[in-house]
Amino acid sequence: MNKIENALLLYLYKNGLLSQRELAKKLGCSLGMVNKSLNRLKQDHLLNEDCSISPVGKQQIEKNQPENAIILAAGLGMRMTPINQDVSKGLLIVKKKAVIEHTIECLKAKRIDNIYIVVGYMKEQYEYLIDKYHVHLIVNNRYDETNNSYSLYLARKYLHNSYIIPCDIYLGQNPFHESEYQSWYLFNQNIRVKNNYKITKTGFVELSKKEDIRDLPLGIAYVNETDSQILKAALDHMDSNTFEYRHYYWENAAFENHVRFISAYANQCDEINTYEDLRDLDITSPSLKSNIIDIITASLAIDMTQIKNITLSKKGMTNRSFLFETEKGKYIMRIPGEGTDQLINRHEEGMVYQVLEKYDIADEVVYFNQENGYKLTKFIPESRVCDANNEDDIRKCMTLLKSFHQLNLKVDHYFDIYEKIAFYEKLRGNRPSLYSDYEKTREKVYALKKIIDKMPKHECLTHIDAVPDNFLIYRQGNEEKIKLIDWEYASMQDSDVDIAMFCIYALYDKKQCDHLMDIYYDHQCDDTIRLKIYCYIAACGFLWSNWCEYKHALGVEFGEYSLAQYRYAKDFYRYAHEFMEENQICIK
Repeated sequence: MNKIENALLLYLYKNGLLSQRELAKKLGCSLGMVNKSLNRLKQDHLLNEDCSISPVGKQQIEKNQPENAIILAAGLGMRMTPINQDVSKGLLIVKKKAVIEHTIECLKAKRIDNIYIVVGYMKEQYEYLIDKYHVHLIVNNRYDETNNSYSLYLARKYLHNSYIIPCDIYLGQNPFHESEYQSWYLFNQNIRVKNNYKITKTGFVELSKKEDIRDLPLGIAYVNETDSQILKAALDHMDSNTFEYRHYYWENAAFENHVRFISAYANQCDEINTYEDLRDLDITSPSLKSNIIDIITASLAIDMTQIKNITLSKKGMTNRSFLFETEKGKYIMRIPGEGTDQLINRHEEGMVYQVLEKYDIADEVVYFNQENGYKLTKFIPESRVCDANNEDDIRKCMTLLKSFHQLNLKVDHYFDIYEKIAFYEKLRGNRPSLYSDYEKTREKVYALKKIIDKMPKHECLTHIDAVPDNFLIYRQGNEEKIKLIDWEYASMQDSDVDIAMFCIYALYDKKQCDHLMDIYYDHQCDDTIRLKIYCYIAACGFLWSNWCEYKHALGVEFGEYSLAQYRYAKDFYRYAHEFMEENQICIK
């Protein structure tokens, strides 16, 4: 059954007999198309000869009547930065009402009372809806590592003549109906974006391999009885292969398993993906109020309407940042991540930026708050991070790092590697290490402290986090320049710690570590310095391994990086002792 046949059948079911001319006018199609479609419906025994609904047709429609709705509201809503930290996107206020409440009321207006909401991020904020609207909440505890296919999987037993609805669509018109027959998928014709949802000539929706500028897919759908069973089976299969499918949208499960949606349209429905979407939809929304936006407008002396093109930057290991544009240029706003207040002394970071202010080394700071760590900096256009496997990049970065060390800058605070290890262990509390041989490895790493303490050192302001991602390479005119950014760990230390840090973040093997030392020291790195850096690599790897364990307890994972850091502790302890024996180095 195509789109016109579906519309005719439902229209006749709801309104009774009409002339073909009246039907053509109501449905916006030709008289010939109406005649052809009516004949097809008669052939399928859905209509009687007089075009009234047949018993078979009535039975089929009632079999596919809407029974419930599943609202997907578990996501982090990261594109809503910076207001996603205070409120879940389904609870954004548009025209004096939470978006999800408006959706629920649209459903109830069409007698859809069984409503299931899959929650995750800020799930507690949705609890009041149980009392207010008698909805049911389903908790997705893996919201931070899965896409919405997993949320729908958790609600799959309720998939039965169901509406599927994302929580971040503001329904300017009600797209739901008391009667449905065929599965449909909703689009907004007024907004065209690049996507791979292709609509065929007969009105069916297909996923195309090629993206093109097409009508905006809204993610709202109706799935009838037959297609519900197909979709449930597909979701069951996807969960049995969770790792492979965890980033899927539920639409992938539907389309790849041949659920046939006809296209539907609601031109007054708006997707709220970003701060700007909400601002454009309702500039009076109290959800737009944000202390982060207030900082930006005050620091740059602009109005909030001048903030444009907000995009989430690559999530760092310590912070979240977002990029935005104004008439004055592009900027980056840094927002400290989970548990950062335990890890970083922002007053000390502020002092570092004061010391660096007169040197052309760091990024330009527009605003810095020593209490909460919010930082606003000018964006460096057409920049890229250092490629740790590119010889030319490495040499340029080591030249900058060495010239910074040679400035011999001073601050009042010191980064003690072993004190930090003990600090991160304390933060872990009574939880045992994730590593079964942790105590043995710890003993070895602490044995290296005796070697480090007796080595000569060049103590100065040291970056501590001088990793490839913090070297920004850019062009200024015909000249290529480099900035070293993210100074939050910077302290007094032996400058050789920066070399060790670069190595372990770049996941270098021993040969690559040796090569980096040769570059920095112009092939004049003596044996005692090389041994000391081996010790630093082991100690710093153990340090960041403990840091990763603390972040793990907060629900933040770093995958290969955390394993590699623990491995550095073990491998470079061994390399240090082998090097001492080979070169007959005796530390007394």
